[in-house]
Amino acid sequence: MHHLLSVMALVGLLAFPALAAAQELALKRVMLSSGGLGYFEYEATVEGDATLKLTVGLQQVDDVLKSLVVYDDKGGVGGLSLPGREPLAQAFKDLPFDQDSLGSPAELLSTLKGAQVTVGGGRTMTGRIVSVQEETVALGDGKGTTTRTRVTLLTDRGLQQFILEDAENLQFADASLRDKVGQALLAIQTNRAKEARTLDLAMRGEGRRTVRVAYIVEVPVWKASYRLTLAADPTAPRSGLQGWATVENMSGQDWKNVELTLVSGRPVAFRQALYNAYYVARPEVPIEVAGRLMPGVDRGGVDAARQRAKEVPPPPPPAPAAAPAQTRRYQAESAAGGRAPPAEMAAAADQVEATDAATQVVFKFPRPVTVDNGRTLSIPIIDRQVPAMRLALYQAETAGRNPLAAIRLTNDGDTGLPPGVITLYERDKAGAVAYVGDARLSAFPIGETRLLAYALDEKIVIEREAAQTDRLATGTIVKGALQISRVARQTMTYRVKGPAKEPRQLIVVQRRLPGWTLVKPEAKGVELSEGNYRIPFQLPGGEQTQVFEVVQEQTQRQELRLVDASADQIRVYVDARELDAKTREALGRVLQLQAGVADAQRRVTQADQERQQIVQEQSRLRDNLARVPANSDLQRRYLATLDKQETELEAIAKRRAEANKAVEAARDALRTYVAQLG
Repeated sequence: MHHLLSVMALVGLLAFPALAAAQELALKRVMLSSGGLGYFEYEATVEGDATLKLTVGLQQVDDVLKSLVVYDDKGGVGGLSLPGREPLAQAFKDLPFDQDSLGSPAELLSTLKGAQVTVGGGRTMTGRIVSVQEETVALGDGKGTTTRTRVTLLTDRGLQQFILEDAENLQFADASLRDKVGQALLAIQTNRAKEARTLDLAMRGEGRRTVRVAYIVEVPVWKASYRLTLAADPTAPRSGLQGWATVENMSGQDWKNVELTLVSGRPVAFRQALYNAYYVARPEVPIEVAGRLMPGVDRGGVDAARQRAKEVPPPPPPAPAAAPAQTRRYQAESAAGGRAPPAEMAAAADQVEATDAATQVVFKFPRPVTVDNGRTLSIPIIDRQVPAMRLALYQAETAGRNPLAAIRLTNDGDTGLPPGVITLYERDKAGAVAYVGDARLSAFPIGETRLLAYALDEKIVIEREAAQTDRLATGTIVKGALQISRVARQTMTYRVKGPAKEPRQLIVVQRRLPGWTLVKPEAKGVELSEGNYRIPFQLPGGEQTQVFEVVQEQTQRQELRLVDASADQIRVYVDARELDAKTREALGRVLQLQAGVADAQRRVTQADQERQQIVQEQSRLRDNLARVPANSDLQRRYLATLDKQETELEAIAKRRAEANKAVEAARDALRTYVAQLG
């Protein structure tokens, strides 16, 4: 039956027209970006109209559709086509059977019940398939059992059966059904590479010419790493720097003699699912169906002039939901080319052509590169002497007691350098090289410096102590308000015990307080980096302890309105020697006027207290009057006391009114005096 299926596939293939001859695209140029993108450029020589075939991974199709660009100076692009995202499912969409039905002839015949077939062999018959059943039969001589398939057909002579495995051939009578089986088998054959898609690119033009096709896809990020070899003399101004690029070929194809370019930068890049099918939602409108007529029963009527039915118009139908906006497609194209060294023969770093572009650094290699798919390549990109000075870098959050051994590296070259890890070596006086540590290098533009910490410097011991003070600086009276300037001062004291025999420059990293000013040491030579000061100090050598101070100050301004201020607040500044004598004298006069206001206010308060005492006593007396006999001596005594108290209340009210006037007069005097100050 496998022979039978092969014949069916051949029939299906003959049903399709022959494809136009396709030209081969050869990979010529690769550009890898540190942003995780790769530029791949192919070339093909074509003549006249031609079809170019390009096979890419399924996960790359979106990027290819977004960025594909074609260069044909003597022709043009006729279009691009490729199978759908689910081509096999689409192939079976309109067929009377599914892919599983092609697992065996028995499954196919079972699915196509009712189809007319012709069976050839020892018994020939023609009929329609009724049933397909498996049965188990015993083999002769006790050799076990076997399974065979019994097929029942409805023929002109009634129901007839045959064993499928004994049939020499079987043919579907319906030619269109034969074609559909052939199409299905062809679809299975062409869809075996499930993770790849082949794009057909139609070219239109005349004559023989070279066509270039390029696209941008996601690739592994290429990495830069460095080796810095320090000279044996600690005071040597320069050290040797080597830079290497590590590249992985995970593109799914071999790179054979391709021109390689590496780009260090951070391009803006998008990804869009252009290979997915999107559909616009539409509102569903119900189908209008005429209903069955059913006349109602007449129940009489009334005069319209006497009673009119109120008609309420039905509410308008709801507006259909707005269809979702179609997905916008953003396209970004990028093209670049270069030369590259082969994997087995890396070029010297000084032969690499490095270019400093506006937003990136480009490294072009002088010889072609060959890298098999899945392989990794490491290539030198820089080898030269660079300015490098040794120093000690103190970062309290990294190591509180010892500074870090560090290098101040300066880029005096013609191009920037990409970020990467640096391995540091050191030569001794005999020329031997030893490993001393690793460091991290950030993006390194031309003319900038970097501090690279690579080890702990235990020859230097640092203790630090923080202190903060607040002092009054100035105070003046302006428009009735005391305007005060206070200076907050934070001092960080460093006690440093340096190496016994080696002079050293120490860089102290001190957090910069926002809004504060560095007053000690002088700002000359001090650098700012990511919210920190980098302050240099010189250690001449020797074990004596040196003391360094880093002082930051902030001026804080306050305003005290003298009319509303309390006496305690003003008294603080009356004795402050930071203020001039005239200001302190004015504040003393304000205190005197405030004392007058307070004295008058005390008299008002005293009158209120006396009145309250009498009112409480009168309440007691009136309560007692309700309990004593009328015209008794005690009643007359209570009445006399109440009369006397009323006289006292009148006197208190008079004193209170006079005290209120005194309060207002004292306040007016205070306001008048304060208003003329400043």
